[in-house]
Amino acid sequence: MPKRRAAFTHPTLALDHASAVPLSRQLYDRLRHLILSGQLKAGARLPSTRDLASELGVARGTVFMAYTQLLAENYIESNVGSGTTVASFLPQEVPTTPAQASSSRTPDPPERHPLAALSQRGAALAQISFAPGTFSRESRKVRAFRVATPDLEAFPHKLWAQLAARCARAQMSDMLMSQHQAGYPPLREAIAAHLGVARGVRCSAEQVIITSGAQGAIDLAARILLDPGDAAWVEDPGYPGAKGALLGAGAQLIPVPVDEEGLDVAAGWARCQQARLAYVTPAHQFPLGVSMSLSRRLALLEWARQESAWILEDDYDSEYRYVGRPLAALQGLDEAQRVIYIGTFSKVLFPGLRLGYLVAPPALVDALLAARRFTDIHPPALEQAAVADFINEGHFTRHIRRMRALYAARRDALLNAAQRDLAGLLEVQAPETGMHVIGWLPSGIDARSAAHQAAQHQIETIPLSTLSLGGLRRSGLLLGYAAVTEEEINDGTRRLASALRSVPTA
Repeated sequence: MPKRRAAFTHPTLALDHASAVPLSRQLYDRLRHLILSGQLKAGARLPSTRDLASELGVARGTVFMAYTQLLAENYIESNVGSGTTVASFLPQEVPTTPAQASSSRTPDPPERHPLAALSQRGAALAQISFAPGTFSRESRKVRAFRVATPDLEAFPHKLWAQLAARCARAQMSDMLMSQHQAGYPPLREAIAAHLGVARGVRCSAEQVIITSGAQGAIDLAARILLDPGDAAWVEDPGYPGAKGALLGAGAQLIPVPVDEEGLDVAAGWARCQQARLAYVTPAHQFPLGVSMSLSRRLALLEWARQESAWILEDDYDSEYRYVGRPLAALQGLDEAQRVIYIGTFSKVLFPGLRLGYLVAPPALVDALLAARRFTDIHPPALEQAAVADFINEGHFTRHIRRMRALYAARRDALLNAAQRDLAGLLEVQAPETGMHVIGWLPSGIDARSAAHQAAQHQIETIPLSTLSLGGLRRSGLLLGYAAVTEEEINDGTRRLASALRSVPTA
């Protein structure tokens, strides 16, 4: 006779149905307290959403939203086959409760625990992790297979220096003054013209707002569209920068699975129909690389129309499509004006530029500009002027065309090298767009362990599991190819093969 699982009960989990605080938030607060106080130990298994909902007498979605927030903040872990457990490594030092402290010991002063002074949102943001070394001094030396980095050696440095110097000489007095919150007008006009031709985006220059990269655009949109506690759909797996920006706005993240057609809109509708916002990468989903099908695009737009929700369309590297023409933007299909289109120059020019933009529906422009006044006001003007000239004089289109050919050759080189060196160790799949591939690991191989071993062999990878909130059916690694030469790719696959052979099997 099968054993019955013991009921998961604790007096502090009792929820107050009469409270104005949402039940999901109450449950999140109570579980978080049990973890931080040590009453739920690292590795302790939590009940399924269905079982806990039954025990508490609440809807399953209530438990799902609480678990999702705890997953996003790394308090718990979820893996297919092993269920949901308390994280092995908690996101912050667990404070000692008064009951646990010795009566003879004086408690540490609050300043010794910096995160304790933060808001819940601040503590959550402090724990969002990007790829190791992304912003370290060592990151200046690019190694195989760094993700999301263009070839900086192939950038036309001399031309850029000439344009920047010319702008400084001709417009220095203007550059020293504060600029309009929306950004440098000639750049906004150049972006609007380019997007209309290259991406099928329907907009005027008045709808374009220059931001500090795509990250600044996501953050700005989230701050005016979300109230604390609002639900937001995020792709799972998906971009951690978007998750951080939405958490910073107080959102409850709703992970929505991605398949070969992109975001599963039906699954999102079932999990949280009344979400306030959805963040998507439809042209080239990060990290899986799939493109959202037309039926899914239309379904997403219909959901936004019916629910008066918003869609953040992040079009971060769609210029690099190697088969056919780049797919038109979702924004071009939007008749209800619910899509905020987001782009960046970090992938097509260079990351240090830190310039991005958003295209807002006309009804949102004034609110976005008002909010902008209380943050960075506007990005540096000289860089905006140089980018405007780079586009208007035709250098931008020529540069993209050169890089597309270069990256296509490197993509092919990586596929050939992987077939030669990584057969049986890594199943490499390359999407038709982008700057990285997915390598699927054999069953029983942990992606974090594989990435650690790769790092020991001077190889950079990102475990796919670090980009997921809900757990994945397969373990995988992200391998970037844009920033390294074909010679470095061939050497990298050989070293990666050596690393993977040393990874223990579960």
